[in-house]
Amino acid sequence: MSARPHIVLRDADREDAAALVALWTECFGASQDEGSEAFTQQALWRQPGVAEAASALELTLGRPDKRIIVALVDGEIIGATVCDVTTLTPINLTRVLIVTEIQVSPRFRRKSVASTLLSAAASHGEDHNCEIVIAAIPVHSREPHRYLTKIGFNQIAVLRAIQSSKLRSRLTTKATNSRDTGRLIAVRRTLRRRQGHSRSTQPRP
Repeated sequence: MSARPHIVLRDADREDAAALVALWTECFGASQDEGSEAFTQQALWRQPGVAEAASALELTLGRPDKRIIVALVDGEIIGATVCDVTTLTPINLTRVLIVTEIQVSPRFRRKSVASTLLSAAASHGEDHNCEIVIAAIPVHSREPHRYLTKIGFNQIAVLRAIQSSKLRSRLTTKATNSRDTGRLIAVRRTLRRRQGHSRSTQPRP
């Protein structure tokens, strides 16, 4: 049995963009081995460029309720998780910690990386008086589900996803009883968004 590596934790910053893109890409590649059941999870993944990732990190880390914790071995980022402090519902003050994106490099799985990250997340939640910790992970990630169940997490919700254009099309179809009308409206909305984005990114004279 190989010795467990020395794991160092710290907060992520904008300069970690390239390393985090590499980590997410490596974890996505490993998920392809899970077969056709992982199709939905894979369909939601799009590899960003480093500049996009840096901007996204800056946006995320600019929020006071968000924290990204990274795990390093010998200076390499080999794991990460995202902490989000919020309330249980919009109408009460019960504070909860939502833990998402529990990413661990396949090369370092079963070496206590996930438990080390979760321990740090739990401490973060305690520091913010969170009464409950919620972990949100992809439905077909079997190993993380087994691990979280083993340490006491219970299923309390189901997350479902759909492309926004497809949702709008289907809702419009249901309202008008016309599939063609729904698709046409969805296409028009998409074109308007793209045109607006193109105008906003054009350099000013």
